[in-house]
Amino acid sequence: MSKQQTVAFHTLGCKLNFSETSTLSRQLEQNGFEKKDFAEKADVYVINTCSVTENADKECRQLVRRIQRRSPESFVVITGCYAQLKPQEIASIPGVDLVLGAAEKFNLIKHLSNLTKGDAAKICSCEIDDVSDFHSSFSVNDRTRTFLKVQDGCDYNCSFCTIPMARGKSRSDVVANVVEQAKAVAASGAKEIVLTGVNLGDFGKGPNGEKHTETFFDLIQALDNVAGIERFRISSIEPNLLTPEIIEFVAKSKKFMPHFHIPLQSGSADILGLMRRRYKKELYQERVSLIKKMIPHCAIGVDVIVGFPGETDTHFKETFDFLHDLDISYLHVFTYSERDNTKALEIKPVIPIATRNERNKTLRNLSFMKLQYFTAAHVGSARKVLFEDFNKNGMMEGYTDNYIRITTPYRTEWANQIIDWEMR
Repeated sequence: MSKQQTVAFHTLGCKLNFSETSTLSRQLEQNGFEKKDFAEKADVYVINTCSVTENADKECRQLVRRIQRRSPESFVVITGCYAQLKPQEIASIPGVDLVLGAAEKFNLIKHLSNLTKGDAAKICSCEIDDVSDFHSSFSVNDRTRTFLKVQDGCDYNCSFCTIPMARGKSRSDVVANVVEQAKAVAASGAKEIVLTGVNLGDFGKGPNGEKHTETFFDLIQALDNVAGIERFRISSIEPNLLTPEIIEFVAKSKKFMPHFHIPLQSGSADILGLMRRRYKKELYQERVSLIKKMIPHCAIGVDVIVGFPGETDTHFKETFDFLHDLDISYLHVFTYSERDNTKALEIKPVIPIATRNERNKTLRNLSFMKLQYFTAAHVGSARKVLFEDFNKNGMMEGYTDNYIRITTPYRTEWANQIIDWEMR
């Protein structure tokens, strides 16, 4: 491996994966590797996978085939959730050389040094119950907004989800370490940090589920005082963990943006029960109402799953009507996808694929209308926009404090700067 000098990365899935990929990239660059674009030829290709949906699994296999056609002599490394859940399946894909499970992801350098092309794919994995370490990660120099991982794993047992099996028990960093990481991000020149985790609001648990005396509320209070970072966002937080004190704090903070992303998954009480979610829709409604009362201009994003087993037309209508009446800004709509070893597989009846797709389309249309309405409500007002340093065909993009995307002709002096913007 001594002659292997170039590496390319590709990330599938969530913001957490992006932060981890960026950290892996820095590790390899510090060890003499030159980073290449994934579309270029490289000596080593690393794919950080997701396994939340079947599409993510398929995309991983397609990427490996693409590498084989482009550069058959290159090393191919697969890590991430798919690698933890189905290492044997990945190892059988022609061209894969190394499969790293959750415990070995950050030992990539060590494993590359012992790799020989042409051997059978090497699997480095362990039982997920043995994964207890927390590895902090953040993305730097990739974009204006930095993803900072502060929590990993999940102790919830939602019937549709494989994440506890892929990432292990809930565990997190300590506040003091996160503050130091935020200072390092500030020193890199980034203006905005997006706090990420699998179950972010559960921040405070140490290795092996040990409880810290610290909470997520403690964390955001400490970060609010970090010099150099002008914006913080909370990536996604469970409604039962989004406490009134957190909402009130964000309402008063000058650094935490008026933007929440709150998973709902279903607006039907029956389906929420089958999903094993830890809240009722009434609590969800209360949280949205409180946010809008304290922060009227706040953006609220919602995750929702359609086509879950047992979801009748009546259940789906309950979800549609619930979302229609909620004062929210946009939806992330997921079509239910069967995942091995989940309780949802035992629930009947199974919803036909065509019905799932139709329901997805219906909610995506609702999301479009919600976003149009939310954006139009701000026409004529002034908001602050952080523009990214990226020239795309002579245009640049940025986001307002409340997460409205703005596109305008590229101006060098605006890159990575917060600009007063009149909404029109």
